[in-house]
Amino acid sequence: MEVRGAPAEVLLQRPWLPVSISGCQLLAKSWFGETSYHILLTDVDCVWEERMDSAAIQKRAQELNRRLRAEVKAFFSHLCEVVQPCLTGSDGRPDGEAQISLRRQEDGNISIKLKSELAELPFYWEFHCTPAPVTVVCGQLVRPLLEMSRLLQRQVEQLGGLLGRKDAEIQDYRENGAVLSRERLQTDVFEEKTYREDFMAKVRAAQPSRSTKRKSSSEVKNLPGALPLLRSERTDALGFDADLQRLYAAVVAQNARKRKLSEEKQAAVASSGGLFDQTQDPECTAATTDYYIQTGSVISEAGEDRPEDGPEDTAGAKMADRPAEQQALPVRSNPAERASSKPKKKKGVGLFR
Repeated sequence: MEVRGAPAEVLLQRPWLPVSISGCQLLAKSWFGETSYHILLTDVDCVWEERMDSAAIQKRAQELNRRLRAEVKAFFSHLCEVVQPCLTGSDGRPDGEAQISLRRQEDGNISIKLKSELAELPFYWEFHCTPAPVTVVCGQLVRPLLEMSRLLQRQVEQLGGLLGRKDAEIQDYRENGAVLSRERLQTDVFEEKTYREDFMAKVRAAQPSRSTKRKSSSEVKNLPGALPLLRSERTDALGFDADLQRLYAAVVAQNARKRKLSEEKQAAVASSGGLFDQTQDPECTAATTDYYIQTGSVISEAGEDRPEDGPEDTAGAKMADRPAEQQALPVRSNPAERASSKPKKKKGVGLFR
């Protein structure tokens, strides 16, 4: 049964938070409404989700708690208080007796079981998370991460340019007689190409080979030339620190503003009476609008240009649309012939020859 979850924009603005359930390191984002919820979990290998509305929650609660006869609003707040700290990585739990466990199933799903007390009676709940669709994975994880990577790459380029200017400043000091008081503070001139080559060499050195796979993590960390950032264990790679969470929030907020502007432009085009094609690019549509305003023409219901002036302008437009060879023909001086050269109205001009 398909149920409704959080609006896409609401869940998208929630950051991915590192959590640990039954020793399993995950990234999670969740949304809890009044009587519904939507959660996403990932271990980088797969993304799982579950979305439940009020009717689905009521049905599962009665299946797991036979004696429960209360409505969803009566116990849903208790469920949120117990499970939200687990899905946000918070240490403090309002219910110290709550027990939560995670189990991976053979079909690829994961099940999270929760046991707590509600009104001095045991209360059971289970999250049945299934692999999320590709569209959800791309929208909630892949696209924001690619945008973050692009922004971080731009930041690296700006820092490289800053280092180059700092080296030029230090060189100017030296040429004017400045001397470094402590030799241990001396640094080499920053060469971006050399730095990139050295970085990639360390990345390749950090990749475990057949011989290093058998070694312990401490032995791998002591390998010469290994990159500390890439030597980190898998659990550390899942950690979104505060800076990355703020960058993620900034990226999704920017994308939301772009979508809002695009929707406003489409609404403006639709409110213009359907004169312009809504499938066109906004910039192209604006340029087309300016063109018709400057030329003083409108678009007919059939989609063809129709001048606003009288028949004389219509004849002039038809003359302008003729090939250049026809327009280059000599004009006869005989008045009678000029009078008979008045353009005749033709049916289906441009459709038949």
